Amino acid sequence: MTINSEALIDLLASYLYPFARISAIVVVAPIIGTRIVPARVKVGLALALTIIIVPLLPPAHIVEPFSLLGILTVMTQVLIGVMMGFMLRMVFTAVESGGQVIGMTMGLGFAQMNDPANGVVVPVISQFYVVLATLLFLVLNGHLILIEVLVDSFRSIPIDIMDVGTAGLWELVSWAAWIFKGAVLIALPTVTALLLVNISFGVMMRAAPQLNVFSVGFPVTLMLGFVFILVSLPVFIPQFTNLLENAFFSIGRIVQGN
Repeated sequence: MTINSEALIDLLASYLYPFARISAIVVVAPIIGTRIVPARVKVGLALALTIIIVPLLPPAHIVEPFSLLGILTVMTQVLIGVMMGFMLRMVFTAVESGGQVIGMTMGLGFAQMNDPANGVVVPVISQFYVVLATLLFLVLNGHLILIEVLVDSFRSIPIDIMDVGTAGLWELVSWAAWIFKGAVLIALPTVTALLLVNISFGVMMRAAPQLNVFSVGFPVTLMLGFVFILVSLPVFIPQFTNLLENAFFSIGRIVQGN
C-alpha cells in the first residue's frame, strides 16, 4: 500500500475542519468550557469527539488546509462552534444574573465569593443557582443533547459552506435578550415576596417611628429570603428547562440559517 502526500493532506483536512468546530464549542460551552476543567481534558475531549464524529459525516469537498481558503474554512468552523456554545453559556449567565438580583434584594449583595469556574467574584446566591443549574443540566442530559446538535450541525452546515447565514447571526443577537428575561423569570417569585416584606416594614415604620427598622428588618428579610428561595425551587426547575429548550431550539435555527 502506497500513501502519497495528497492522501495525507486530505486525511488531515478531513479531521482538521471538524476538530476546529468541535474544539470551539468545547471551549465555550458551559461546564466543560470553564476554567476548572484543565486544558488537556478539553483537548482530549475534542479529539475524542472528532474521531467519533468524522466517520459519521457525509462526504464533503476537502479544501487544502495550507491555503488561504483552508484558513478561512478553519475560521468559519471556529465561528460556528463559538456561536453554538455561546447560546448555552448565556443560559447560565441568566441564572447567575437572577441569583444576583435575589441576593441584592435580600441583603446578601455584600456576601460574595470567588467563582473558580469563570474566575470572577459573584454573590453567594448566584453561585448556589449556578451549581443547581449545572446539576440540572447534567441530569437532563444536556451534554448529550449538545453532542447530538453538534453532529446535526455538520449535516446542516457542511464543512465546504463558508457562511453561517444572516438568519443565524440575527438569531444569536436576538437570543441575547433572554439573559435579562431569564434572570427576571428566575428572580421574580423571590423578589416579589421580598418586596411585600419591605412594604410591610415600611408600613410598620410609619405606624411606629420608634421602631428601628434596620436592626429588625435586616435579619427578618434575610431569613425570609432563604425561605422564599426554598419555596421557589420547584418553580426554578421548569424555568431553567424552558431556557435550555429555547437555547437548543435557537442553536438549531442557527445551524439551519443557510
